[in-house]
Amino acid sequence: MEALRETEKSIVIKSILVIDDHPLYCDALVSTCIKLFETTSVQSANNLNDGLKLAGGPNEPDLVLLDLKLPDVTGLSGFFKIKEKLPDVPVLVISAESSHETIAMLMDAGAAGFIPKDAPQTVIKEAVERVQEGLKYLPDGFVPQNMSSSANKMSVQEISQRIADLTPQQSRIMNLICAGKPNKQIAYELSLAEATVKAHITALLRRLRVSNRTQAAVLVNSVNIDRDLNLSDTDTRALIS
Repeated sequence: MEALRETEKSIVIKSILVIDDHPLYCDALVSTCIKLFETTSVQSANNLNDGLKLAGGPNEPDLVLLDLKLPDVTGLSGFFKIKEKLPDVPVLVISAESSHETIAMLMDAGAAGFIPKDAPQTVIKEAVERVQEGLKYLPDGFVPQNMSSSANKMSVQEISQRIADLTPQQSRIMNLICAGKPNKQIAYELSLAEATVKAHITALLRRLRVSNRTQAAVLVNSVNIDRDLNLSDTDTRALIS
């Protein structure tokens, strides 16, 4: 892509936090931010837990670019955790999961905007510029959802918030439950005593407000928006160019 002209309006952002589990895409997005914006700090993380640590560090970000699909996240729970940590910081979601329903839920939950993961630099620049002006950014072609779907959106948000309230260990165990693993196998994979696994499951069932493992798995899977985007290195380089 032709380099942006120096005469274009500068976008000043003191600190940016990029959270994306694809290392090459994450690095490319960091480079894009350094190229497009006047910033003194661009930090990055490949999972939510590391991102939350950076968010609570000495360089609190002024903008977060967040991927929805992270290894330690289910559904929209990662977004809710970031917003809980940084309630006054705009969060721009960048994701391959760009269904109108997902975008509507995110915007309703307080996202500053949504950028499809295959968007070029020009779109990223436009989105950030709008957010810096106090506006929201929505991708071309987005169709606002009918009010009749509001109840469903709210229920998804409520479930996602419950999932966000799980501890990291409870989240790992919940993911294994959703994968159909029995307690003994979960204990083996996480190097825990089986009794410890059972105690974690009791606690996570209480937080999710369900009675058993099956109900928990159904609840979590109902908001699981993960859809594989198998990006080759060539594809990833092409996305942000």
